[in-house]
Amino acid sequence: MGQTIYERYGGFKTISRIVMTFYEMALDSDQIGGHFEDIDIPRLIDHQTKFVSSLVGGPASFSDERIEAVHRNLNISHADFDEMVELFTEALSIHGMEDSDIKTALNAIESKRSIIVTRDTA
Repeated sequence: MGQTIYERYGGFKTISRIVMTFYEMALDSDQIGGHFEDIDIPRLIDHQTKFVSSLVGGPASFSDERIEAVHRNLNISHADFDEMVELFTEALSIHGMEDSDIKTALNAIESKRSIIVTRDTA
């Protein structure tokens, strides 16, 4: 069996760098930056690194119930989710991930849309 995306790009250390790049962009985003006010960003980066690692073949595992519970009260819209995907795509590209692997990672993230998005309007 071939390497997972997680293994191919250097594991937790690389995923952590990707997540940090994503949050640098997200904090500056007019669309989603407000979601991160008064948030413990280092803790969030740690959790998000584990989550993204789990989506691309790493060792961590998150149940859909846990993901849904964490996002339930965040009032995330489809437009917010779309912005997150766009910024995350950019972060993956910045860190040298191949297009086919980006597509695989984004499909895994997209599969969680229904449990992360909690409102229909922009």
